[in-house]
Amino acid sequence: MFNTGKFVGKTVLITGASRGIGKEIALKLAKDGANIVVAAKTATAHPKLPGTIYSAAEEIEKAGGKALPCIVDVRDEVSVKASVDAAVKKFGGIDILINNASAISLTDTESTEMKRYDLMHSINTRGTYLMTKTCLPYLKSGKNPHVLNISPPLLMETRWFANHVAYTMAKYGMSMCVLGHHEEFKPHGIAVNALWPLTAIWTSAMEMLSEKGGEAGSRKPAIMADAAYAVLSKNSKDFTGNFLIDEDVLKAEGITDFDRYACIPGAPLMPDFFIPSGTYDHKFGLGAGIGKKKKVAHEAGVIEEEIKQTFESAKRLLNGDIVKKTGFVYEFILKDPVTKTERFITLDLKNGEGELIDAKSSNKADVKFTLAPEHFAPLFNGKLRPTTALMTKKLKISGDMPGAMKLESLLRKFTEGKL
Repeated sequence: MFNTGKFVGKTVLITGASRGIGKEIALKLAKDGANIVVAAKTATAHPKLPGTIYSAAEEIEKAGGKALPCIVDVRDEVSVKASVDAAVKKFGGIDILINNASAISLTDTESTEMKRYDLMHSINTRGTYLMTKTCLPYLKSGKNPHVLNISPPLLMETRWFANHVAYTMAKYGMSMCVLGHHEEFKPHGIAVNALWPLTAIWTSAMEMLSEKGGEAGSRKPAIMADAAYAVLSKNSKDFTGNFLIDEDVLKAEGITDFDRYACIPGAPLMPDFFIPSGTYDHKFGLGAGIGKKKKVAHEAGVIEEEIKQTFESAKRLLNGDIVKKTGFVYEFILKDPVTKTERFITLDLKNGEGELIDAKSSNKADVKFTLAPEHFAPLFNGKLRPTTALMTKKLKISGDMPGAMKLESLLRKFTEGKL
């Protein structure tokens, strides 16, 4: 989507703008000559993640905008107020607020420590509410004022809660702010909308968690930046209270070529969380049967042979080097929905030279994957992507989520014979 110059001189405060989607939106608006307040915690470089508020500010000014880097913890009222005051002092006001800062932990209830629960709710829900509240007096006098929350549509479906209720509650809290604030702020002409990606978005954080090379099926942050640009260009008095998907926004703008946003053009797309069932199934090759728990019509003997072949192939590839690089014990629970029986397969990549056994291990599993027997072989041979399996309820994950994120990389190496 081309820049039109609509944001020249506009002041935009973006939380979590030191990297990823937040920074990409900042750079897009900076090309018009916008004033960008880079509100984030990262003042010193992370050992594994590139970008600080200062490096982001430098990129913004090179792109044509003006930047104000602010060290902000959205959980802290004093910190938030200081950043807003600094923005108003430097640029004279605030026209747009983008609540992008977020914390994630895809853990079940038993595995979610309360400090992690509190972190997600403090950043996602409370942080969004606090930043919006603090900017409100200035948004009231802003030019075509907008609040844009990077949060999902409010889908009250069990599948989005069952495996990570703490994260879903916290993320939906941002969307509930949209639901309430858009109506509350209507008399002031302030638009409040939510924007969410249709597919997984490949960022430096995703790259770090997946040990690089897992970008197939993901899109670049540029698609979210272009969609945000389109939303923020709308008349704030007319376009408010919407829960938007990036691709839908851009289609409405006349965009038809989405390959430009693909990390690897032609690779099967991977859906993001919180995408409505049915509406977008064709985009991911899921078909009409997803969500109806249709069992794949494999005979028990065929499934058993596939598991056996996969098992033997994987065992031959284990070695001490992969154990040193990984450091996790994985347990696969093959749960037959018909017979109600459970079978345990353990992949120990934490001890010795590694071990794959058709049983529970004496070493406690760090990550557990629950799936039907017919999905075990496809998961290992690359026919079923872990993320797609998780999104379509073919796979349930519990335990250490950073360890779980390594699964994609491990399975990719297994498929390539490099494990």
